[in-house]
Amino acid sequence: MIITKTPFRMSFFGGGTDMKEFYEEHGGAVLSTTFDKYCYVTARHLPRFFDYSNEFVYANIERVNELDEIVHPLIRNLMKFKDMHEIRLSYEADLPARTGLGTSSSFAVGMLNAFYGIKGKMVDKRRLADEAIYVERVLCNEAGGIQDQIAASFGGLNRIDMTKDGYNVIPLTISNKRKKEFNDNLMLFFTGFSRFSANVQQETKKNIADKTKQLLEMKSLVYEAENILVDQHSDLNEFGRLLDYTWKLKRGISAGISTGSIDDIYDNAIKAGATGGKLLGAGGGGFLLFYVEKDKQPAVMKALENLLYVPFEFETEGTKVIYFKAEDYEIPERYL
Repeated sequence: MIITKTPFRMSFFGGGTDMKEFYEEHGGAVLSTTFDKYCYVTARHLPRFFDYSNEFVYANIERVNELDEIVHPLIRNLMKFKDMHEIRLSYEADLPARTGLGTSSSFAVGMLNAFYGIKGKMVDKRRLADEAIYVERVLCNEAGGIQDQIAASFGGLNRIDMTKDGYNVIPLTISNKRKKEFNDNLMLFFTGFSRFSANVQQETKKNIADKTKQLLEMKSLVYEAENILVDQHSDLNEFGRLLDYTWKLKRGISAGISTGSIDDIYDNAIKAGATGGKLLGAGGGGFLLFYVEKDKQPAVMKALENLLYVPFEFETEGTKVIYFKAEDYEIPERYL
């Protein structure tokens, strides 16, 4: 049996430039962090006592004999990709899916990590990220970028640069004191609206050719925001102002990124004292992140009292195995 623990991510700047259609031509960059909210994947071989060969427990329960019978596309494609059989797998998470935190990619990375463990193998974080990208974007044919899989695998507060030749993960060089101050000035709220990011990403993908100028500007803001964080003499509040600017910029890329209700929530937070903020993920619903100075946070809490506030802390480890017990398992001849 194996249990993996994989963090969710929040993306600050550069979202959209991690789409293959953009970064292969112009180069992409994102600034993001993982934080202490996780998904847990438990996997083991299913004992041969049942009239089904595989069991998967997530929001639904699936019990099947053949891999082609699996309904969940990510599970089905990963089971085939890694040639897994007779598996009992369960998924649990600290936060709901389809909310802009890269939950599906964290699931993909965590499941890959678990499957390798079952096979008695350890692979590096880059391989986990690369294979999660391949499974989601190629095998599952889901629209979207590549930042989520990379962030979930590597963990930490990073700038991720992407070109047609690959990607680099560059950890930000920031003191613990400044990093804590930055963390303490961020507030996360759940809007209650969930959506499939692939639907929003599909529209964003269609608009890339027409919105190249905006995406190039969003890419430039990654480096500007990084400089604010790593320069001890810079005013951290400038980061919040940049968040406000990039949010308005991003809303111009796709009509599905925001809604009237989300705009109202955002405006209320700004009026209450938030410096800036953004909707996390592709857009359309989920979690709103705000940069708020400490003395103004009570007012923002009051203004958004109808929403669920989610305190969090940054994390640095990425996906990892938190429990492992080797199994005695012989592969049936029909799978050889």
